Amino acid sequence: MTGPKTKLGRLAGAAFTALAATAGAASAQPLTVVELFTSQGCSSCPPANANLIKVKDQPGVLALSFNVTYWDYLGWKDTFGRQEFTQRQVNYEPPLGHDGPFTPQVVVNGSADAVGAKPGEIERLISTSPQAKGPALSLGDGKVSIGAGSAPGGSADVWLVRYRQGVVEVPVARGENTGRTLPHANVVHSLERLGRWNGQATTLPLPAATGGLSTAVLVQTPGGGPILAAAAN
Repeated sequence: MTGPKTKLGRLAGAAFTALAATAGAASAQPLTVVELFTSQGCSSCPPANANLIKVKDQPGVLALSFNVTYWDYLGWKDTFGRQEFTQRQVNYEPPLGHDGPFTPQVVVNGSADAVGAKPGEIERLISTSPQAKGPALSLGDGKVSIGAGSAPGGSADVWLVRYRQGVVEVPVARGENTGRTLPHANVVHSLERLGRWNGQATTLPLPAATGGLSTAVLVQTPGGGPILAAAAN
């Protein structure tokens, strides 16, 4: 036979369990990955940079700036530009129905894109793009843990992204943006393929981040296809 205090304790425990389950469900919500391909040498890019800043702290959104290199010839070498970022954008273009890369370009979950320079354009793209529906993905204890699931085509790439969280201001001395100081949000510094996922539960080693950089991992269909899962710390 239980007394009032015991019943009260059980009720409190049940309420706590329900609250924890709700919190767990919220934390398990898939991330929406928003990639901005931009260049400090592109006069059309600053509005898209500013729009990415507006969504970078939105819950459930992983916003990343990839600076490309193909406008460097205009007189300003992008301080964050890397050839592998350019190649990532190039890989996206055929599946998205484009003949070649352009800036600015926003790609959401690897499956939908827009220029991203108009007010509210990135927010609309986020709200209308398909959500990532892939395996469970977590980072911790020096490893990447990927759950079992369906890998379209039999396998997916696992990408390691290191980025500087927050906003950085870059003064531009030459080229189309001469004399301007351009803000950048969550600038990507490196992109590396960690391995492959074939649908089976997998664990991969996660190298420690250095230089104060943050970490994101993307599980993505090869060849610039949809992002199946994403996690960040």
